[in-house]
Amino acid sequence: MKETRAVGASVMKNFLWRLAERVGAQGVKLLVELVLARILLPEQYGLIAMVTVFITILNVFVDSGLGNALIQKKDADELDFSSVFWFNVCWCVVLYGVLYLAAPLIASFYREELLCPVLRVLGLQVVISGVKNVYQAWVSRNMQFRKFFFATLGGTLGAAAVGITMALKGLGVWALVGQQLFNVLTDTVILTLAVKWHPKRMFSLARLKVLFAYGWKLLLSALLDTVYGEVRQLIIGRIYTAEDLAFSNRGNQFPQVIAANVNASIDSVLLPAMSREQEEKARVKAMTRRAIMTSTYLMAPLMVGIACAGEPLVRLILTEKWLPCVPYLRVFCAAMLFFPIHTANLNAIKALGRSDLFLRLEIAKKIVGFALILATMRISVMAMALSALADSAICMLINSWPNRRLLEYRYRDQMADILPNILTAAAMGACVWGLGFLPLPDWALVGLQMVTGAAVYIGLSLATKNGSFAYLLSMIKNFRKKGSTADV
Repeated sequence: MKETRAVGASVMKNFLWRLAERVGAQGVKLLVELVLARILLPEQYGLIAMVTVFITILNVFVDSGLGNALIQKKDADELDFSSVFWFNVCWCVVLYGVLYLAAPLIASFYREELLCPVLRVLGLQVVISGVKNVYQAWVSRNMQFRKFFFATLGGTLGAAAVGITMALKGLGVWALVGQQLFNVLTDTVILTLAVKWHPKRMFSLARLKVLFAYGWKLLLSALLDTVYGEVRQLIIGRIYTAEDLAFSNRGNQFPQVIAANVNASIDSVLLPAMSREQEEKARVKAMTRRAIMTSTYLMAPLMVGIACAGEPLVRLILTEKWLPCVPYLRVFCAAMLFFPIHTANLNAIKALGRSDLFLRLEIAKKIVGFALILATMRISVMAMALSALADSAICMLINSWPNRRLLEYRYRDQMADILPNILTAAAMGACVWGLGFLPLPDWALVGLQMVTGAAVYIGLSLATKNGSFAYLLSMIKNFRKKGSTADV
């Protein structure tokens, strides 16, 4: 029992560090966006979005599935980590060379000459990420997420200063390039200084093959997922305008940032924790269930609140020139609401060593996703956004399907677990939406909506004795005591 409680305390402690890192970094980024959105034009953001499609896809190859393999392998040692490090460095140099040579073709595809130099400079982050990836795997495996906090916050603060300074000097799109490149570089430098591990002069092709035997399936899965996630941007940028792409991306940005941060916190902590318990399926099921309930309790009010307060929020933060992004914002909030369910289910499958099953699920989901994109791409940008919502609902069912047997945790059981959180968030959303009709300045209206929404959500959680709320309170109290623990 003591061992079970110790695992629970460790998971929650590291989750809170990881969440603090993500929230802190995104809080700074939000302030920077507030400044940059007033200086730069939507078209300039659209140009960066076009370039980001290709860099994001290449970043999938940076990992090659080996980062997850290092975390999942129970006896990973110095030779494993050093072998992956040297492979990553060489591989990333090759990837950047391909990107450098392809830049003129990509610029020609979009009919934007400026994209060529932008892509060649911004693409340098692929090489830097090759180094960062292995250090991240080491931190995740050893559950030392406190180091992530300082590395990410340092990079974000430095990048904020660089981006704003360049924008004020009239450098336009290059301000966004400088901000992103400086961020990943500083993150990596701080992480390498904070982590005790450093690569040794050793390499084993045999060890690499063992890791890749597990990791290649995750690589292919991630590649399918990333290409699917970015293909909408590619199509919108090619068929429609840079401004259309900017509004769609901006509408996706806020829910995506929240979903990505909550998911990153869950994903990075849950996979190593589950991997340690992979031989105890009852423990993996308990961790999956708790992750789904707790993360949905956190995610639901944020997504519902942003959707209901979308218009005054966008006016306040981004100014009126960005109001066309509000309909997209609401659609993507609905699509992202259930993302923690995807993450928890997939982490359980990975932790049990079923990367083969993970790949099959990914193929099935992407067949559905690409079909939806093809069906809507010529209709409108909004139709493509709605297809993402439909895809999210279908994929939630697909991701949960294997765990009905692996963990005896069925889809309907998962829905029953999160239903109280969804109903509470819906009631809160109705109050926030109603307040939106008051004739108040945007700053006062958004402030009132935030305070009222939080009060209603917490009040209803207390009144209904919400289990997730009670669990979070108990874990935070125990965490503050530093000696007490709570069951996962």
